[in-house]
Amino acid sequence: MNFYTHPTAVIDEGCLIGNGTRIWHFTHIMSGSRIGENCTIGQNVFIAAGVIIGNNVKLQNNVSIYTGVICEDDVFIGPSAVFTNVVNPRSMVSRKHRYQQTIIRRGATIGANATIICGNDIGEYAFIGAGAVVTRPVAPYALVAGNPGKQTGWVSEYGNKLVFDREGKAFCNESGTAYRLDDRSVTKITI
Repeated sequence: MNFYTHPTAVIDEGCLIGNGTRIWHFTHIMSGSRIGENCTIGQNVFIAAGVIIGNNVKLQNNVSIYTGVICEDDVFIGPSAVFTNVVNPRSMVSRKHRYQQTIIRRGATIGANATIICGNDIGEYAFIGAGAVVTRPVAPYALVAGNPGKQTGWVSEYGNKLVFDREGKAFCNESGTAYRLDDRSVTKITI
């Protein structure tokens, strides 16, 4: 074993867990899930069968990730965030054949208590604010807040709000990286 797991965690047979990953108290990881290297899985986290977690992903306490979710590398998911996998669940109707996929792209952040409705991908480096309810796909670098979630701006790869000038150019105030806004799409540019 090249990963750490707290004695209270339940890890079903058939999971793949990468080197350097740390799994904390009362977490349950179901068979068939894959977790990358150097991840931190907080207390009381649930990861369902078939979930894929990339490298260097941080899942804070009380996060629930259900079948159909894929998290790429460097994703941050805040405390008590939750994902769904069926649009119209009913206790008396089995809809396991209708699970929808949701992909959280590289570097994205999901804030505390956010809910991600299935089938809505989150773009690279997007930032979902605390308590937001995501009901539609989110563009790369987009800043989303509210219920239902609405785009309120753009962020850099460091998670800082971008302010674009008249030419559609902005700089991250922390990294100095330049970005361009063209037709409601943000890209990082090399100067």
